[in-house]
Amino acid sequence: MGRASRSISAFAYGAQWAARKAALVFALLLPLPAVAEQLTIAALGDSLTQGYGLPQEQGFVPQLEAWLTARGHDVALINAGVSGDTTAGGLSRVAWTLTPEVDGMIVTLGGNDMLRGIDPTNSRANLRGILEAAQAAGVEVLLVGLQAPGNFGPDYKVAFDAMYPELAQDFGALHAESFFAGLAVEGDPAAAARHMQSDGIHPNAEGVALIIEALGPQVEALLDQIE
Repeated sequence: MGRASRSISAFAYGAQWAARKAALVFALLLPLPAVAEQLTIAALGDSLTQGYGLPQEQGFVPQLEAWLTARGHDVALINAGVSGDTTAGGLSRVAWTLTPEVDGMIVTLGGNDMLRGIDPTNSRANLRGILEAAQAAGVEVLLVGLQAPGNFGPDYKVAFDAMYPELAQDFGALHAESFFAGLAVEGDPAAAARHMQSDGIHPNAEGVALIIEALGPQVEALLDQIE
């Protein structure tokens, strides 16, 4: 090979190396793709949230987390449900439920207030306090409602049922009309009863699964709102 040929080859090699080096530098300067962080959701509630009467893995929170994971969400749920808790109890512990890693909160409270006939004005004030705490912490909320039976009269039912959508609107929170929406079987109350435990108040494992099928998309909307 002549001197000229060797010079041309060396020049070509040098040019290729320079181009590769430039490409490498350019690649290193490009912003890295964002890696989605796992979201943490606290479920603040009573025995319905806690999973009363069920093995731990069959309760509301573990089943909901598994449902969300199966749908591709990287999410961890905190079970902040306490059996027998009222809205006042939820308000008393919301501050330490909203730890720094919590991104969103599902609030399902009011059932025990209703069973005890507590004035809806008091329940509304407690739920407002919970939503205020979440707002101050920058945490998005899904407020899950319940419907009162007619036992305490029509005025009680109207006031109780209305507090959930009205508070959600006041605070810009997401609202699910009823925790038990997934068990509503039109024209067949006995079908819903098959998905309840013997106390007639708490769902069995199959009932929880149906509840999650109905409520899950609204929890996904909560995740979307956070992201």
